[in-house]
Order: sequence, then structure tokens, then C-alpha cells
Amino acid sequence: QVQLVESGGGLVQAGGSLRLSCAASGGSFSSFAMSWFRQAPGKEREFVAAISRNGGKTYYEDSVKGRFTVSRDNAKNTVYLQMSRLKPEDAAVYYCAADALWDYSSDNDVPRDPTKYDYWGQGTQVTVSS
Repeated sequence: QVQLVESGGGLVQAGGSLRLSCAASGGSFSSFAMSWFRQAPGKEREFVAAISRNGGKTYYEDSVKGRFTVSRDNAKNTVYLQMSRLKPEDAAVYYCAADALWDYSSDNDVPRDPTKYDYWGQGTQVTVSS
């Protein structure tokens, strides 16, 4: 029974930073590749970032590259998304997702389709004021 719980969202001014966390329980976290998605009102859930099982590979959607950093601490069963230089268009509910089947050795390994992930958190709201 795998559970993922996001935290760290909140209200921040444009240009500011937030650090999101996703804590996993009930499974072998180190065997999961992990991704972050976000969903803004009226929009589809979109891929943001991903990280391989051991943290050695990271991947980003183009609009956040250079501003966001995904990392993980397998000893703490937690994946993070450090968000810097936030923009109003970054405002969304942010979700973490676990992939129990594939590790992410290359960009082509990372599913952008949310239906390809095995476990999801409940989401955490990020609001960016302009």
C-alpha cells in the first residue's frame, strides 16, 4: 500500500522560491523512479520534472529548466522539487508520481502521460502572485 504525500506549497511572489517535498510510505521508495506534475485550473496535468531511482539522472520540462531542481533522499523516502524564480504561470497544484516499472536512464524513458504512473500524491497548491 504505497502512499505519497506532497507538502511545501503555498503563496509566493513572482521571482520567489518554494521547496516541495513528497514523502513516500508503504513501499520500496528506492525502486521507484519519481516525477512531478502540475495542473492549473482548466488545463491538463502536465509533466514538470523527473528523477531516476538513485537520483543520478534528472529531467525537466523546457519552461522550468534552469529554474527548478528535482532531487531525492532515499534514506528519507522523499523526493523534492526546488522551485526558484517562480512565475505566475507556474501556479498550479503540484503532484508527485511514482513509476514502479521503469527507471529513467534517458529522456525517452520518462512518461509524460500521467496514466503511465503507478502511484500519485494528493497534490499541494502553489500560488504565485504577480
